[in-house]
This record gives sequence, C-alpha cells and structure tokens, in this order.
Amino acid sequence: MHNLLSRANSLLAFTLWVMAAVTAACFLSTVFLDYTVSNHLEVNDIKIRNVRDYATDDKQADLATLAFNLKVDFSRLFNWNVKQLFVYLVAEYKSAENAVNQVVIWDRIVERAERVVMDEIGVKTKYYFLDDGAHLLKHDNVTFVLRYNVIPNAGYLRLVQSTNQLVVPFPTTYTTTRRS
Repeated sequence: MHNLLSRANSLLAFTLWVMAAVTAACFLSTVFLDYTVSNHLEVNDIKIRNVRDYATDDKQADLATLAFNLKVDFSRLFNWNVKQLFVYLVAEYKSAENAVNQVVIWDRIVERAERVVMDEIGVKTKYYFLDDGAHLLKHDNVTFVLRYNVIPNAGYLRLVQSTNQLVVPFPTTYTTTRRS
C-alpha cells in the first residue's frame, strides 16, 4: 500500500513543516524585544586638510582625520536569535549642496563568541572622511551616530541606532602638515 518513496516523502514533508514552525517560533519570540543600547563616544584630534579630488574634475575637497573613544555594552542584545552585529559609526552633517551627508567612518562585526563589551580608545577612522566640496571647515555641528544591524538566525535584518549622539564643531583652520 505505502511504498518506501511514499513514506520518505511523508517523513520529509513532516520534518520540513516542523522546521518551519520552529523557525517561525524563533522569530516571533524575539520580534518585539528592544535592541537599543546607549554608548559613550568621544571624538578628538580632528584635523582637516584641503585636498584635490581627482574624481570630480580636480576640484578641492575637505578630508577630515580624527580619533575617537567608544564604550558600549552589547551583551544584552545577544539572545538565542541573534547571530552577530554589524556595528558602524556614521558622521552626519548638512551642507549648502546636500541636505543630508552621511559618511561611514568605521565599522566592525561583533559575533556572539567575541568580546561584546567594546571599550575602544584612540581609534582612527577606518574609511576616508572626504567631503564632496569644502564644507567641513568651520562646520559647527557634525553629528556622530553609532548604528548597528542585528543579524538574526530567523527573521528580518534590524537597523538600530544607539540612543546617544555626539555633536562636534570642526576646526576653523586647515592642517598643513603631512603627519596625522
């Protein structure tokens, strides 16, 4: 009456149904949790150089270099549905040409097995902080925001912003030396 293929098909269908139910339960058990954390961020040693931007027909551009201290505890975010975090620091500012400028200047992947309490001191930017013009000099409110993606085992990829932001005025003169 039921041959071997029919029984294997029934077993596979039942197994897939159970796995889908467990995956849905995994997602539903953590979907309404609060994933925001607070951080302590300090930005120091800001220097701005006026450089030639060869990508835009030899126009001048502002290049900012800086160091920052970051202290944040991600340990409460890791539950049984969180695989890893993609953490990144964004500098946001307005200019006459663009209403919103967002530049990612540093990032890191934090996995469950790694250190989830970050206490970074004197970190240099990982990526260039280059403006598309000369708008960083004398800018009075560049906002630094820590954001992170919560990468789950099941469910949607969550974009979360830390509760604290830091507004920093930039220098009024260019740095002329080559050393950082």
